[in-house]
Amino acid sequence: MEQRRRAFAGNSDVSFGDVNLSEEGIRGAPHNPGAGGWPTIRYFNKETGVDGGTYKKVTDKAMCEELGNDELMTAYVEEYGGTSQCSVDGETGCNDKEKAYIAKMKVKSVEELKAQQLRLLNMGTDKMKPELKSWINKRSKILKQLLSTPKTEL
Repeated sequence: MEQRRRAFAGNSDVSFGDVNLSEEGIRGAPHNPGAGGWPTIRYFNKETGVDGGTYKKVTDKAMCEELGNDELMTAYVEEYGGTSQCSVDGETGCNDKEKAYIAKMKVKSVEELKAQQLRLLNMGTDKMKPELKSWINKRSKILKQLLSTPKTEL
């Protein structure tokens, strides 16, 4: 978990917190700590507000083992935080491959970006190695950021 905290340290969309239930008595709906086992993982974003949302497991592994997997934890934070570890704005958190892709895509028109996004979406349903699937997801997140930025700022 500490590694994930460091990975998202520069991302203003994400913060992590721990609640010690012996000191902070949170009880009742919608939080219900301990319901479904420990640890109780909740996320809070604009859609959930202060009530938050409950983490939904994606594997049959124990929760601590599932979220101990860097790739699964990163995917969880990015999905529910509506963010990406690689930020197009300033290219913080991006590796060299992602930076090269950003540079290549920044010069494209909105129509070309949308076409790339559709192409990746269609490719995402194909059977492929996990590394390739991960690269498709990373490119999709980059394109989403580029499309949400007015073209004059690119």
